[in-house]
Amino acid sequence: MAHRVLHFISDFFVYETAKSVVVKSWSVGIINRIVQLLIILYFICWVFMHEKGHQLRDTGIESAVMTKVKGLGKFNNRVMDVADYVVPSQGGSSFSVITSMIITANQTQGRCPETDDKFNCTTDDDCMENLGSNLGNGIITGTCLNNINGTTGQCEIEGWCPAENDKVSEKPMREVENFTIFIKNSIRFPLFNVTRGNFPSSLNQPYIQRCHYDPVDHPFCPVFKVGDILRHINQSLDSITDKGGEIGININWKCNLDYNVMHCNPKYFFTRLDAAFENSMASKGYNFRFAKYYQSEDGTERRTLHKAKAIRFEIIVSGNAGKFNTVPFLINLVAAFTSVGLATVFCDIILLNFHKGADEYKAKKFEEVSGVVSESANNRLYEGSQMSIKALEKSSNDSGTFSIGRQELHSPSKQ
Repeated sequence: MAHRVLHFISDFFVYETAKSVVVKSWSVGIINRIVQLLIILYFICWVFMHEKGHQLRDTGIESAVMTKVKGLGKFNNRVMDVADYVVPSQGGSSFSVITSMIITANQTQGRCPETDDKFNCTTDDDCMENLGSNLGNGIITGTCLNNINGTTGQCEIEGWCPAENDKVSEKPMREVENFTIFIKNSIRFPLFNVTRGNFPSSLNQPYIQRCHYDPVDHPFCPVFKVGDILRHINQSLDSITDKGGEIGININWKCNLDYNVMHCNPKYFFTRLDAAFENSMASKGYNFRFAKYYQSEDGTERRTLHKAKAIRFEIIVSGNAGKFNTVPFLINLVAAFTSVGLATVFCDIILLNFHKGADEYKAKKFEEVSGVVSESANNRLYEGSQMSIKALEKSSNDSGTFSIGRQELHSPSKQ
């Protein structure tokens, strides 16, 4: 046990130093330079040019969004304006444009038959099984109505009557394709105290009133036509107005502040956010309900219930900004110089394991020297080293460098 401990301690307290061996081999030399070149190109092209590794980046973007929808449509023989089809009306970053509605008018509190087929019945016992269900339009009372002579009836509910019948189909408002969305977005990068807007202040009102966003012809126009957005995401009007849907408008700010701040402008991307559920049988599209309450002349509280199918728009703002900074530049520069040394490791693996002269290279590269050497042994070691060097050495740059000729890394020829 003591011998093992002593052996461990002696192995632990050793010192290793580098020994230079010059290998004059065309194949290994070419591989070494190619690997070094690839590493340098990686850092120049990817780290510094693409990833901007020399810059300090600010990803904590601060943003404010204001929206305004314009357009007139016709639904169910009624002209619809912005106040009718935009919910909510405050003009925030998330809003819905209603394309069709199922309207149940003059509802009052009372009891009436359910309209959903799930609550069909022939006896009261059928309705008793649905007590406590929250899938209907009201509270199930347990009574079966309209079941004359054993025919199928409907369970009675207590709530707002008459109950909504959402099986009614209404033609959507097709004018929604021509509606426009005005987006005003202001952002700030707090690290650099840079504030920008999604359109330049030089744009005048007449231009904004007649322009529509186009990535080539009108990249700074803040007015987006709904039909153009649908074409960007490869969706037809019928595919989204029938059941509703969700569309994302991504405003992406990626600014290089090493240039003039006037070049810091956004890019727009469009996507259908509910694409994962486009073919779902359980839940497809987007709809919601809202009610308008009023009081009749006799004092009875009444309401008009609306089930709306709509296109929901989400304005998503993302981005980052970068500017030259000494610290990340030096960190990546040192990493680049250090990584160039990987070429040496790669070539060592080839020379030690796959090259014909691997044994000779090992003998030159690794040498173990004891900590206590007598003077006579030291002289013999010196003389032996000198003879070995003279026999094998082609050229030597300094006292710590060995040079192995090209022919020495090949198998010796037959005498």
